[in-house]
Formats: sequence, C-alpha cells, structure tokens
Amino acid sequence: MQLSDKYQFLTNYFTQALTTSDRALPQSILFYGNDLESQYILAKEIARILNCKEDKSDNCECLNCKWIKEETHPAVMTVSRVDNKPDDDDSKTVISIKQSQMIKESLVTASEFHRVFIFCDRDDEGNISGLNPTNFQAETANSLLKIIEEPQPGVTFIFLTRYIDDVLSTIISRSQCFFVPSKKIVNYDFSCIDGIFTDYLNFERKDVFDISQKLQDLTKEVPTEKVLESIQNYILAIIKSNPKRTDLIKHIEFAEEAKRQAKLGMKPINIFDDLCLKLIK
Repeated sequence: MQLSDKYQFLTNYFTQALTTSDRALPQSILFYGNDLESQYILAKEIARILNCKEDKSDNCECLNCKWIKEETHPAVMTVSRVDNKPDDDDSKTVISIKQSQMIKESLVTASEFHRVFIFCDRDDEGNISGLNPTNFQAETANSLLKIIEEPQPGVTFIFLTRYIDDVLSTIISRSQCFFVPSKKIVNYDFSCIDGIFTDYLNFERKDVFDISQKLQDLTKEVPTEKVLESIQNYILAIIKSNPKRTDLIKHIEFAEEAKRQAKLGMKPINIFDDLCLKLIK
C-alpha cells in the first residue's frame, strides 16, 4: 500500500506545502501515534521532496532521491541513540548533548541542500520507535530550543514519538504536531497471562506482590517484553469492549513505561513490582 493511500490527508497536506505557495511548510514538525515506521517513511519522504532536483515523483531516480532512499544523503540525518554519534560520544541509551552540539556546529556552514534532522529512537536491529523522556532527555531537548525556535532557511526538524506528552513541552510548543493513525492490523493476544493477570481490576492491594511474583516466574518461559505486551493487550481489549473506560489509557502508558525499563535492562522484580503497584489499587 502506498503511503498516500494510507495517509491521504497528511500526504496531501505536505505535498501542497512542498510544491506550492499555498501553505508554508513548518520548520519543526512532530508526528505522534503508534505506527512509528510510517512516521519515519513520511519524514524521509518530506526530506526527499525538499531535496529532489527533478519532478519530485515517487519513482524519481535523481541523486538526491537515491541518497535519501538509501539513507546516505549528507544533509538528511537520522538522530537516535544509535545513529550519528560523534566519535567521542560513548552514550548508548540516549540522544546526547554531544549529538545536539554536532547538529548546531553543522549549521554554522552553508549547504546546497535542504537539511532535515529526523529525531527518533532506533535499536541495533534498525527498528524505529519513538522519542520519550528516557531516550530524549530534557537537557538534550533544551539544548536544541534556540535552533528550533530561530531556524535557518533550508533547515527542517522532525520529531517522532508514540505519545505527544513523551516529548518536552517546549519542543511541542515550537512544532506543528500531526497525529499519524496506525493502519497496522494488531493482534491483541494476551493468552500467556491468562489466569495470572486477567481480571486485574478486581485484585486487591494485598495481592500486589503475589501477582508480581507470578509474572516474574512467567518470564522464565516467556520474554519479559512479551509478558508486558500481553498485559498491554489485555488492557486494550478491555477498552475496546468498553470505550468509556478512558481512565485505563493511563494503565497502557504504565505498561509502555515498563517495556522501556525492560529494554534498558532493569530486573523483572523491579519492573513488575512497580507496575503492579500502579495498576492494582
């Protein structure tokens, strides 16, 4: 499926902004929603059209378009905890101050290209995920504010995140924000926690550490992130069957934070104790 078929409004909006004078392209853009891969493709497509030297068509093979499709363009930079690290930057879990400084120094010199900086998270296998307070911390975000607030001509910043509140409010206030709805078919499977965590809304506070221990024991057979995903899927299934339970959206966010903790290598005992204390009232 073409990106334009999945996100007709967004592609029409940006195509008009990029190819006509009817609408100005924002110089700082924030995409949010569950489909991070599509956000990233959309960000690269914006960069491609901004730099295309020919007809800007989907199948253009000009050098700029080829570079951007191959992620080798000298002026289109993915900024993540694993991408575009200075040689002396040994940080592994965050977008760092040194990366911020590298970007600011790169803008001192003129460029024949339109420079685009795409901020996201990416793991060692290349999977795209969103910015959050853990991987894009306030100190780094604040260090970018001046160049975002007073951008040079020919420079665009694009931020990708799952939840809009996961990005510093000062970045949000300086950006035009667009929700990218997920078009993925999601399997809300929670079979691995059936009988352990299902019906958690009826658990009592005294059950917290007993339930946490059962979840920890389950990780001997099922990866921690799979258990957490199943908890999240179960909460989503409750909301789907009862849309008025908007209070449970916060529970999904708690489970998402637990997944981040697991990726950072926290011990299951700490992850599940903390999560169960938040979910079981």
